Amino acid sequence: MDINLQNKKIELIQWLSTLNDKSLIDKLMKLRDKEKADWWSEISKNEKESIEKGIKDANNGKLISHSTARKAYEKWL
Repeated sequence: MDINLQNKKIELIQWLSTLNDKSLIDKLMKLRDKEKADWWSEISKNEKESIEKGIKDANNGKLISHSTARKAYEKWL
C-alpha cells in the first residue's frame, strides 16, 4: 500500500480519536454507512435491467470490441 496513503489514514485515526463534536461524529458515521451501502440497492429498476441484459448478452457471446464501442460513442466521450 502507498506509504502516503498509510500516513493519511493514521493521521485521520489520530484526529478522529480527539473529536468531541457529536454532530461531526454523526456525519462521519453517515458517510461511513453510505460507503458501506451496496450500490445495487441504490440504482433504479431500469438501470438494474440494463445491467442484467448486458450480462446476459455477454454470456451469450454478444460482444463488441472496446475500439468499436469507442468509435460508436466517440462524440459523447
